[in-house]
Amino acid sequence: MSPPNIIFIVTDQQRYDTVGALGFPHVDTPHIDRLIDEGVSFDNCFITGASCVPSRASLFNGHYPHTTGVLRNGHNWSRTWVEHLQAAGYRTVNVGKMHTVPFDAPAGFDERYIVENKDRYMEQRWYFDEWDKALAAHGLVKQQRETYRRRPDYHERLGAFEWELPEHLHADMFVGGMAAWWLETHPVTEPLFLQIGFPGPHPPYDPTPRYAEPYLAKDLPLPQFSDAELARLPEPFRVLRQHNEEVDHDSLKWSLNPTKDQLHRMWAYYLANVTMIDEKIGELLQALDGKGYLDNAVVI
Repeated sequence: MSPPNIIFIVTDQQRYDTVGALGFPHVDTPHIDRLIDEGVSFDNCFITGASCVPSRASLFNGHYPHTTGVLRNGHNWSRTWVEHLQAAGYRTVNVGKMHTVPFDAPAGFDERYIVENKDRYMEQRWYFDEWDKALAAHGLVKQQRETYRRRPDYHERLGAFEWELPEHLHADMFVGGMAAWWLETHPVTEPLFLQIGFPGPHPPYDPTPRYAEPYLAKDLPLPQFSDAELARLPEPFRVLRQHNEEVDHDSLKWSLNPTKDQLHRMWAYYLANVTMIDEKIGELLQALDGKGYLDNAVVI
């Protein structure tokens, strides 16, 4: 038998418990549920680094941050085990976010269609990714911190904003659509390694209204905490909470005393982003099946 096709789907900052099949009844994830029902899930699995770039560098080269030397966002990394798949005869393709530094490092891929953060503040040289170019082709600029800051309710939104541009140009819709386009148009000639990096549900939480409205109508469980619990937080956590109120990372300016309505909207928009991604995963599985890739494949 020929080597299996490998489809590696990565979401960004998705909580482990935001999947229906893993016991969270408040979210609609039928396609991720299918992967769990037909495969294996890991419920005692931990990341090696709490920040994006160190975590991804570890994931794609198999070493801890103290070995890779990638200890924070912005640190250079580009070597990956994808190079070994490439040397073994795989067609290696990345669509979406990898978060290599620099953004356009080959990283073992024959083809890269790079889409970076939804709200990118430059850690390196200026870079227009595929999403920027697609928006520009429509005469548009992505929703981002500079425009969100002009809103009178910016500080009250806690990073939750409606996507107001065409739905197919939303970051996750665009990534999923581009990956499906590649599958449907590229001839099947070699074993495929396809990495699909969805930028969501990383903030800003930005679903389109048709995804947001059903979640806004749901009675969602909200975090419960007391002043006594906050007072017992370790000092680094207290400093971080204060920092996040002062600095609007990823269009999210935190409040030390959010209202229930604010938390509900933030949580609803986050879950709506998860469902948007789930829908695109369903379309990708359909495209893979239609081209015969799933006859011999590992989907991760």
